[in-house]
Amino acid sequence: MSDPIPERLSAFAARQENMITRKQAINAGMSTKAIEWKLHKGQWRQVHRGVYATFTGPLSRTAELWAAVLYAGRDAMLSHETAGEFQQLVDKPASAIHITVPTSRRVTPVPGMVIHLSDQAMRLPSNPWSDLPMTLAEDTVIDLTEACRNVDDVYGWVTRAYGRQTVKGSTMMALAVQRRKKLRWRTELNEAIVAGAGGAHSALELRWGRDVERAHGLPASTAQVKFRKQDGQPGRRDRVYAEWGVIVELDGKMAHPEEERGTDRARDNQAAEEGSQTLRYGWRETRYEACETAVQVVKVLWRRGWQGQPKPCSPGCPMGQLLRDLDSTLRDLDTTPRDQNG
Repeated sequence: MSDPIPERLSAFAARQENMITRKQAINAGMSTKAIEWKLHKGQWRQVHRGVYATFTGPLSRTAELWAAVLYAGRDAMLSHETAGEFQQLVDKPASAIHITVPTSRRVTPVPGMVIHLSDQAMRLPSNPWSDLPMTLAEDTVIDLTEACRNVDDVYGWVTRAYGRQTVKGSTMMALAVQRRKKLRWRTELNEAIVAGAGGAHSALELRWGRDVERAHGLPASTAQVKFRKQDGQPGRRDRVYAEWGVIVELDGKMAHPEEERGTDRARDNQAAEEGSQTLRYGWRETRYEACETAVQVVKVLWRRGWQGQPKPCSPGCPMGQLLRDLDSTLRDLDTTPRDQNG
């Protein structure tokens, strides 16, 4: 009864963080009596029904996840926040383990486990992140966005995936969206994919490009521009209108916590020393006051030589009033756009 486990079962255990199933043990040649003996002697212990740890001591996170996948059975894989742990999408484990299984199967969840159903045949367990079966990164992003309560969170997941290089380019993400029959945020996802692939590394940047620039006819800025700090370290500027020496820094609380404010000031001061003007905006100015923000940016760009003409985004947009008062505005700015047609 104390003989080592069969070689075939040892191979499974080695791959599965020393977790095995009862079915694997029997298929490898072990008898029911031998399994029960190992459990009785404490050499093995049951983690879930039909799933055993072949060691003593606490479970590692990876072993815990293998136990959940093995319990869920055939074609089960990690998904949502749990897959996101490995795919650089979430920074700490969720309180529950998320598992996706085919719609043809039913799995009774245990405490601490959430079971999702999927009809996506192309959700392959093969992945570059871990031996653990998990949804493809593109599907993980979509799963996470489907649980979002607002569009900003949708943009946030997509831009995070691009910013952390979890996904690259727009093709695979677009195909993953196309495969889904029902999506709550389909339009927003497609928009976010294009913006994220183009370099919008945060939801705030995405809103800047859409709601401030394009909606009001501003020139397109360049995103995530590299520069060299005075101490020689590399840095990035969120948005740059290089031709007119205007820099826009977008300060979301997650991206720019309080302890980094001193660094932000140093970056702004360096830009001023080099002849550029820095404008700094947060969520309120970008999301809720996009029109007023666009008016301010236009005035700065005009003062620094931009010759284009913006446009109001709606009948009540303050940009319309700016254009109606153009003569007085230009006198105040002491500049005249040479080509009012942009």
